Amino acid sequence: MTEPSTERRLFREAMDLAIRLQNDPRNEISIAMVRSWAARSPEHARAWDRVARVHGVTGKVLAEERRGAQAAMPSRRQLLMGGMSVVGLASVGTIIAPGMLVQARADHLTDTAEFQRIALSDGSAMTLGPASAVTIEITPTRRSIGLLKGMVFVDAVKDPSRNFSIQCEGVTARTSEAAMNLSEQAGTVSISVEKGDIEVNGSHSAPLSANRLSAGEWLNTDYSGTVLQRGKQDVLQLAGWRDGYLTADRETVGAMIAKIARWLPERVVIADPWLGSRLVSGVFDTSDPVGAIEAVIRPFDAKVRVMRPLLIVISAA
Repeated sequence: MTEPSTERRLFREAMDLAIRLQNDPRNEISIAMVRSWAARSPEHARAWDRVARVHGVTGKVLAEERRGAQAAMPSRRQLLMGGMSVVGLASVGTIIAPGMLVQARADHLTDTAEFQRIALSDGSAMTLGPASAVTIEITPTRRSIGLLKGMVFVDAVKDPSRNFSIQCEGVTARTSEAAMNLSEQAGTVSISVEKGDIEVNGSHSAPLSANRLSAGEWLNTDYSGTVLQRGKQDVLQLAGWRDGYLTADRETVGAMIAKIARWLPERVVIADPWLGSRLVSGVFDTSDPVGAIEAVIRPFDAKVRVMRPLLIVISAA
C-alpha cells in the first residue's frame, strides 16, 4: 500500500501536470510529460486517474451564455473607470476599515500569501491560510474557533467532554473529532471534511436544517446559512491551498477570485457584474496568482489588467 506521504506527493505532482495542461492544453510536450509520468508505476497511474476527474472539467464552465448581452455592454473604458470608482464596494481583496476591526478582534492573523501552523492547547492543530484571521476559545467546557476572514484548516482531536466548533458569519460546524476546512469569500462560506464527521447549522434568519458531512463531502452556504451547493470530492483535493493549489467545483468566479486574491498584495476588482456570478470548475496554481485568475476567467473571454502596485481589474476583453 502506498504511504500517505507518498500518496500526497504523487497527487501534488499530478496536480502540477494538470495545471500545466490547463494553461496550454494543446502542447505536445506537456501531453508527453503526462504520459511518461503516469507510466512510471501503478501508483503514478492511480494518482493521475484521481486528478483526471478534476482535470477533465478544468477550465470548463457550467454557466449560461451571456444571452446576447454584448450589445448592451458598456465600453472597456467605462468598465475600467466604473470598477475603479467602486473599488471600496466591488473589491474582493482586503477592505481597510473592516480590516482594522478584524485585527483588533483576532487572536491570530496572517498577511498576503502567509500561512500559520498553530498547535492548540487541547492537542488539536490548525493551519491559518493567507490574509486570514481567527479567534480561539479553549476552556474546560468549550472548544471554539471563530473565522473572521479567510480560510482555516483544523484537525480537531477527540475530547468526550467537549465538542469542537468553528463559527463563520451565520454558520457553525461542530464535531467531536474531525479534520475540516472552512473559508469565507464573496458572500459564501465553504466547508469541507478531510476525515471524520461534522454537523453544520445556520444561526441567522434562514437557518440550515442539520447537515452532516463526512470525509470527502463539502457544502457551500451564503452568509445567512442558506445552502447553495453541496457535493463530494477526493479528500486530497480538499484544502489544497496548503499544498499550493485551489480546486473549484461549480464555484462562482467571484468566490474563486476572492480566494486567489489572498495571494496578491493588490486590490482585485471585478468590473463586470455578470462575471462574478458565473460558475467555474478546475484546478488553479497559487504560486502564480495572476495566472490563476487568468485561468479562471479565460472561458468568459475576460481580461486581467494589472495596475501595480495598487490594483488589478478584471473586465471584458
